[in-house]
Parts: sequence; structure tokens; C-alpha cells
Amino acid sequence: MIMRRTVRFLLNDRQFSLEGFDPTLTLLDWLRNEQRLVGTKEGCAEGDCGACTVLVGRLRDGELRYEAINACIRFVATLDGCHVVTVEHLKKASGGLHPVQQAMVELHGSQCGFCTPGIVMSLTALWLGSAQAPSRERIEVALAGNLCRCTGYGPIVSALGRAYEIESSNTDSLYVGRAETARKLAELQDQEVVEVSEGGRTLYAPATADQLAELTLAHPDATIVAGATDVGLWITKMLMRPAKVISLVRVGELDRVEDKGDHLVIGALVSVADAHKVLGALDPQIDEMIRRFGSEQVRNAGTIGGNVANGSPIGDSPPVLIALGASVTLRRGGERRTVPLEQFFIAYKKQDRQPGDFVEALIVPKPKPGTVFHVSKISKRFDEDITAVLGAFRLERDGTGLTTNVVLAFGGMAATPKRAAAAEAALNGRPFNAETAEAAALALAGDFSPLDDWRASARYRSTVAANLIRRFQAETATGSVHRVAGILRSDVHA
Repeated sequence: MIMRRTVRFLLNDRQFSLEGFDPTLTLLDWLRNEQRLVGTKEGCAEGDCGACTVLVGRLRDGELRYEAINACIRFVATLDGCHVVTVEHLKKASGGLHPVQQAMVELHGSQCGFCTPGIVMSLTALWLGSAQAPSRERIEVALAGNLCRCTGYGPIVSALGRAYEIESSNTDSLYVGRAETARKLAELQDQEVVEVSEGGRTLYAPATADQLAELTLAHPDATIVAGATDVGLWITKMLMRPAKVISLVRVGELDRVEDKGDHLVIGALVSVADAHKVLGALDPQIDEMIRRFGSEQVRNAGTIGGNVANGSPIGDSPPVLIALGASVTLRRGGERRTVPLEQFFIAYKKQDRQPGDFVEALIVPKPKPGTVFHVSKISKRFDEDITAVLGAFRLERDGTGLTTNVVLAFGGMAATPKRAAAAEAALNGRPFNAETAEAAALALAGDFSPLDDWRASARYRSTVAANLIRRFQAETATGSVHRVAGILRSDVHA
């Protein structure tokens, strides 16, 4: 493999080529400490508050796409071939305040101002991606990852509509210069492996899946990262410094969704935001759950493959994917094997992965006609909160109404995402009614012994899990669908 020891990217209107720096140096620290671009703020340093939001543009199938991401947990070493845009770069094509900034001023959307740059960047990402003013609901989704203690959000939400009145988004300087920026980024693309080393620690960023397979075999002890939305917190909160990191961000082969008719193949590098479009189309409740998967910044950076490979018992996607009957494709060198997802999780943070294995793709069957599906995410906050209990259920019935196949998958109830075998047995071969649902709810006691922690007590988790089965039956019987905050969001992709 040919190694390149420089990371090349664009920052605003300048091109950089960096080498010999900390492999886990965050974009936020580099912007503030090295470039003195202090408009990007540090609030939480864990991808939660949005004060550090910047735009990252990358080529996708030849098209340049800008997304809002959290700079506090994004490594500079993973920005090769990207265009980073900070608040200092925003302006009208003719000069002067950017329409989003001007609208924030006119509508008094800023008070103390600390969070304002991040809010402006989140709104600008939405502005660039929509020729017309989005719905209020869509704006609220985009702002869910930006916390503000001063304004109450009303003026901020209204500001984007006002920005469209000031000037059309297709006159934005980033939009106008899109072709030239795409040309510059294309010139930075190559098939070399990026290697960043300092102090005995190294990050590798391969460009192809074969290079990735070779590196994971050569360095089976390396930490594999995609969006680093979890590993980033190792650096900022736990002060960990992995000796070896292998980044997937340049492996375009893994950033693909294939529709095979009766199933989807989702590459390991497909972001949660992109996976949302195809998984959300399978069922409205899956759509709603993914909308509550972190913030838009986290969904833009994080991946479904990473959420599975991380193996957290409270990850949002594994119970849903288990309920759908998903499998995971693992690659080791030139060999591949496919494992049912429910068998992939062995123990807490332990998966069926051998040294050198990496998650290559997820295989997700589409529900059969007539399948009844249900997803509930229980958390203390509606937005940007880690799950206390997540239930994902799939039920199939024959022509007489008897249950022929049922999957009751839970997160937050055990050391791994897990099916409720005893509860399923109470339903299989029987009609799905209030009586059998009650039997299944009571059978959960034989399936799980949840832990007490600061998110929820064991008693709370057990009670909620049982109630989710009861609600599933009630909805199935009435044909209703549970509403979160009174609505089912259907336009979050607009």
C-alpha cells in the first residue's frame, strides 16, 4: 500500500496540507487553537449542545453535499478531501451578512450569542439543501441538536423563513461556488492510504475496502471508527488516546445502499441520515425512531454500521434491525461471513468478531405484506437522549388470525440487544389479543433482569417493557398508531 502522510482539505477559502499531528486532534481544537477561528464554540465537548457546529462538504457520486456536524468530536485526520466551512466564512454572494445571519439579527434570535454561531450553521445547512423554505417542523428537526438557554427558540425557528425572504438560497456564495469547490475536492482524491502519526500513535485512513481489509488484518488491535460519534467522547471525556485508529471515512465502497427487491444492503459507512431515508420508508415508526436518534449533526456523521459494531445494549438501531430479521456481513481479509444480527451480540460490548474482522454491511429484509410492526423509544428527553428502553416488535399472522412468527426485540433490558424468547412463546400459534398480550407481558420476567442505573430503575424498565407489549396489541386491535408528541413526523427528509 502507498502511504501518504498528509491530510489535505479545504477550510473556508484556503487549502491545507497537514502532517505530523495528534491523530485524534479534534477539528474544534484545531480551529480555535491553531487557526484562531473562535466563532466555533466549545460547549459540551460531546456532540450534544451544537455550539461547535460547522459544515463539512464532501463529494458523493460526484455531487458536493454539505452537512452540519459537531466539530468537537470530529478528528482532523478524517477530513481528507473535505471542505470545512465555519461561521466566519458565511456571507452573501455580494458581500455583507449572510441571509441567515441577517434574519437572526432582525428577529432577535440571539441574546448572549454563545450558541448563535452553531445555530446559524445548522440553519445554513438546511438553507443550502432546500430551494424553498422548509416547514416549521423540519426546521425544528434541524435545530434539535442546538441548545440555547436564552431565546426560547421561537425567533430562531422563524429566522430561516425570513432568510428566504431576504435572498434565495441559490444565490448563496457556497451554492454559487459549488462547481469550483467540487473541482478542487476532486483533485484531492486519490487511492493512497493516509497515515497520521505522532507520539507513538497512528491513524490510518484507507481509500478502498481492500486496503481496509489489509489494515485490519495487520492491526487487529486498532480501534475502527466511522463517524467517531462515540469514540470522540473517549478523547474529550475519558481522556483516552488509542494507540491505533483505522478510519473508514474515505472508503466510498462502504457508503452505498442497495435495494435488492426483498431486502436492503446497507454499507458500513452509510450515515444514519442516509439510512433514515430507506429504513424510515419501511415503517412510519422506524422513521420516527431514527428522527430521535441523536441530533441531525450526529445522524450526519454517525453510521448504522457503527451503531451495530459498537455493541451498546442501548443502541437505538440494533433492536429495530433484529426485529426486521437483519444480518451482518463481516469481512476478514478476503473472506466474508454473514451472521444473524441477534446472534452477533454475545455479551456486554462483545460481539462475534474475530481479530481482523470488520463490519462490511448490513442485510435488512423488508417486512412482508400484512406484517404488523411497532417501535417505541423511551427516554427522559424527547430529543438527543439515550434510550432507557427501546422495543421493536414484528408480528405475522396466518389467514385464521393465529400468530405464525413474532419477534420482540428490546434494548436497555440486558447486557446486549436481545429478543424476549419467553414472551414470544406466549404469542406464537395463538391469536394476538388482549389475553395473549397480557401473557407475553408477564412472561418478560423470565426473559430479563434489568439493571438499575441513573437512566432508569430495573422496576421501571420491566414495567415499561411489559406496557409496550400491551400497547402494541392495543394499536394492532384498533388500527391506530401511537403518536410521539401528538404526531407522526412524515416530512423530516424534506
